[in-house]
Amino acid sequence: MKLDELTAGLELGPSSWIDVPQSRIDAFADATEDHQSFHVDPEAAARGPYGTTIAHGYLTLSLMAKVVFELLPVDATVINYGVDRVRFPAPVPAGSRVRASVRIERVDPVDGGVQIAMTATAERDGGGERPVCVAQMLFRYLA
Repeated sequence: MKLDELTAGLELGPSSWIDVPQSRIDAFADATEDHQSFHVDPEAAARGPYGTTIAHGYLTLSLMAKVVFELLPVDATVINYGVDRVRFPAPVPAGSRVRASVRIERVDPVDGGVQIAMTATAERDGGGERPVCVAQMLFRYLA
């Protein structure tokens, strides 16, 4: 895909499925030092509101970078510039799979390329109607 093909209104996806096993959740907990029991302690989590451990919301958000690189394969330097808004409407239980679709909202010129404002909407396999993450993200694509 070329930079000039990235236009507002372009919808891409869904991406391929991404596995979210307990080992990935544990590794994220170690990396972020967020070891809350509903993420890393299956016995304690079984007594909680979800009945099992769940992925960190920020783990789910972090997986959106993989989605963007898959759905927008552009020959450019890609910089994650930020996030304007993020919501986690539904949990991601350990052992789930997630995937996402992306909609380009805006394309703005910047020095050396463009800044893309996009909305990524992630779903869980078998998770019903509610998405697990909706993120309005900004990426810069520099030629």
